[in-house]
Amino acid sequence: MDVVLADNALRVGTALQLTFQRTLRIPNDGQVYPLPPGLGRFPIYRCADYPNAFSAARDKPNQYFIPMYQREALWLGFGSTWPPRAIKVAVGSVNAVSGEVNESGLHEKPQNYVVCPEQLWLDGVNTGPATVRQFVAVPLGEHSSVEAAITHLETIGGIQLEVYAPKIGATLKPPSPPPRLGPARHANIRMGLAAGGQMTQKIYPDPHGVDVWCEQPDTTLGIHILNSEHFRAVTGIAAPPSPIDAQTYTKLGLPWFELYEEHMGDVAAPAPFAGMPSTERRDQ
Repeated sequence: MDVVLADNALRVGTALQLTFQRTLRIPNDGQVYPLPPGLGRFPIYRCADYPNAFSAARDKPNQYFIPMYQREALWLGFGSTWPPRAIKVAVGSVNAVSGEVNESGLHEKPQNYVVCPEQLWLDGVNTGPATVRQFVAVPLGEHSSVEAAITHLETIGGIQLEVYAPKIGATLKPPSPPPRLGPARHANIRMGLAAGGQMTQKIYPDPHGVDVWCEQPDTTLGIHILNSEHFRAVTGIAAPPSPIDAQTYTKLGLPWFELYEEHMGDVAAPAPFAGMPSTERRDQ
């Protein structure tokens, strides 16, 4: 199925639109938080436009990348019309819904996919009941990603998506009224994904049953995640600015951590200070 990039969204055929939405990192403190606000779409770029940087993706269809600061988190937005679509979401090589190493096909027990238009968004990995742990970016190689936690390896990174259509002639349950959209999703204000803080979110069971879906996906997509430094190295330009800053966190009552400032430079220490012994050493 054709994939079209327009308005920082991926349109898969005529029935599905995928967006990658900026939001705040909620604290990873054991509490369960409500859904944080959507703060605009991440810009999306085609890997094919930068073939030297993505040589491993040359033979794979529909490869894209987004720049992401560590002060940001991400949620997936699904916009879908009828007929429905089933979508598998993997972070690195791990299925975000079932927690298993991403296997082929759709499975019912445990369910390893979401169904659109019922599922409007996915904010993290399924930790249930009615909770997910937020998608947050971490550098690959530090073994703090979801992929490393489950497989003890970091070989893929990013987000992998598979889209499945219903079989021709399948009996589908009539669409349910969409859930009421609260204000939390509409506030205006080379990496992998880790599991951050917990928030309230349900992943809905498939109302149609796994047997209605085709056995093979009609579309696969790969989303690479680059930090600001890697993005500049690939594209030759600075990563687009983020609308999220320390004031955004303060306004919404969330803590701001030093690691969120990875986009900022650091003035080198002058030579006299760099070699100056600490007071502890001088006192010995």
